[in-house]
Amino acid sequence: MDGLTAKVFRTYNASITLQQQLKELACPDDSLPAKVLSYNRANRAVAILCNHQRAPPKTFEKSMQNLQTKIDEKQNQLSAARKQLKSAKAAHKTSHDDKSRKAWKVKRKAVQRIEEQLMKLQVQATDREENKQIALGTSKLNYLDPRISVAWYEPAAHLHLLFDHRCYGYCSIGRPSLGGTGAAPLP
Repeated sequence: MDGLTAKVFRTYNASITLQQQLKELACPDDSLPAKVLSYNRANRAVAILCNHQRAPPKTFEKSMQNLQTKIDEKQNQLSAARKQLKSAKAAHKTSHDDKSRKAWKVKRKAVQRIEEQLMKLQVQATDREENKQIALGTSKLNYLDPRISVAWYEPAAHLHLLFDHRCYGYCSIGRPSLGGTGAAPLP
């Protein structure tokens, strides 16, 4: 085919793969960290397709140990909060006053908050482990059509979780198009 360069072919292949992976992996009612993990997994499939490999960072093991320490601390904090919730619930059942009810609700919200923080740390650990030898930035910056990502990722206010500052310079992600076609220009 005339005019078909390797870059055009790789961009097309990468974009189609990203679209297919996002359809397979993503769930619309996922939490924010789960959506980011799904996007990174789809991007990982693209990076593997394009053979974007890297050597694991020298500090990888140390950073994973630090993250695991944070997870362990958060699990201990969660178990302590659950015990406090249980005792607050028992106190509320015996007294039935507003003060004990308010204390029980505060403890319940604290447990929910700690559970969300723990889930976020676990997703982060999974993502780091899976990205150990894959360079996601290369495919994201050079081969993926950013309009696919913007269309898939509905809360546009959080696009900074998917793209770093380099991509904002090459395309108008998160900014209105200057063209009039409504589509962001390709890099």
